[in-house]
Amino acid sequence: MNGSLLPEDVLRDAPSFTPRPYELADLELLLSGAYAPLTGFLGRADLVSLARRGQLADGTPWPVPVTCEVPGEVASTLDPADPGRRTLVLTDLEGAPVAAIEIADVWRTGENRFGIGGRVQRMGDGGHGPFQRLRRTPEEVRALIPPGRVLGVIADRPLHRPQLAQIAHAARTLAAHLLILIPVSGPGPDGLPPEALVRSIFAARDRMPPATVVAVPLLTRGDEMRDALLRARVAAAYGVSHILSTGDTLSGAGLRVLVPRELAYDNRDGQWRWRDDIPPRNRRLAMSPAEIDDLLDRGFPLPEWHTPPAVAKELSRVRPPRRHRGLVVFFTGLSGSGKSTIARNLADAMRENGDRTITLLDGDVVRRELTAGLGFSKADRDRNVRRIGWVAAEVGRHRGMAVACPIAPYEAARAAARKMAVEAGAGFVLVHVATPLEVCESRDRKGLYARARAGQLRGMTGIDDPYEEPTDAELTVDTTTMSVPEAVEMVLSHLVENGWVEPKLG
Repeated sequence: MNGSLLPEDVLRDAPSFTPRPYELADLELLLSGAYAPLTGFLGRADLVSLARRGQLADGTPWPVPVTCEVPGEVASTLDPADPGRRTLVLTDLEGAPVAAIEIADVWRTGENRFGIGGRVQRMGDGGHGPFQRLRRTPEEVRALIPPGRVLGVIADRPLHRPQLAQIAHAARTLAAHLLILIPVSGPGPDGLPPEALVRSIFAARDRMPPATVVAVPLLTRGDEMRDALLRARVAAAYGVSHILSTGDTLSGAGLRVLVPRELAYDNRDGQWRWRDDIPPRNRRLAMSPAEIDDLLDRGFPLPEWHTPPAVAKELSRVRPPRRHRGLVVFFTGLSGSGKSTIARNLADAMRENGDRTITLLDGDVVRRELTAGLGFSKADRDRNVRRIGWVAAEVGRHRGMAVACPIAPYEAARAAARKMAVEAGAGFVLVHVATPLEVCESRDRKGLYARARAGQLRGMTGIDDPYEEPTDAELTVDTTTMSVPEAVEMVLSHLVENGWVEPKLG
């Protein structure tokens, strides 16, 4: 549906809400018809029927729930029985309207969380972003592909020679047209941005049989079986009759699943064939994703026997050697632990080297420009760390180095900062400055601990507010008996040893 059928005055007065990324992906699939026969998010009756009988309330087969949740403050504005209060505008992450949902059901799902069910209708021109021309609807694609068998491949990783050989063999065996479906709603399993994944697939196109390429808003949820069932359902909507398995999950949700044989490179003639057909002395197994990442991280070329040069070029562009890649060095620790001093001295040392553009996120500048108005509640502390994490990730996206040193007492906020950096294509090094509380208190240059002990200051980390010690720090430093230069040298050594900084000779 290209436009909304709701009255303009209803849309103008309706509340708006931005769903979570995977719910936005589901919304796009609903609007495009890829989730047909669904026309909206499921309500309670359908969910109960699905759990009990594996079908919707009207008897229509459907594999898994497709739901949307809103917070209590949004749910309180909705009333399915009131025509003036049953419309909710759903927006993308930038706040642009994507669709309107006519609420048919609202129910509590958890603390301050409510499920909403109802039909969705598109608003606006259908979205924006790279490669819009590839975001075709199932109806458009089915009209393009020739009659007969259609082999579907969900390409969530770049295609190297072994995968290309498997695809060519399967298409030839089936005498099928090839349909490549590229998930574009978020980074892939190896962290590639969607636009980089699309470019890498097109770089391999001359190594494939004739193919139709489509970008689809698929996003994984961490549930392998659920993801496989929905992917198969989407593939079927696009006209796929057979699907090539690209992982461990074999469910095709009604499609015929092809499980490819493991291929190996035969150095006698440079061909890829079934590994057991090649003598061990002439056999080279396909490289693992970890091996590919290691070569890229160190700046070594991907071997041509394994990766077409055009694909290797795209991968080296988006994943340059670590020494040329963006980096976030994120210090965390109690007040008085020494993290700010180490961070400032690290930034100074890196500026002296001149190898990287350095952004230091600490002190008065951050408080004045980035976190002004925030207090010391848990929500505000989380917000503080997430803001710093977002800015640091953007520095990393443009291949600079950000050095941040908030207290960052909560694991969830630190994990969010790491996630933002990784999704921006940057590295993330968490340094836990683990100086004990008693040492930090003995320093207490600002008198904060003394005031907290006297009851004059509330929410002091380590006194009446917890510090959740990291379990995922790349480096731990204790300044109890270590000087600042020694601590800086320890951090620099870690960065050099892991390829983030060029070693200095002499």
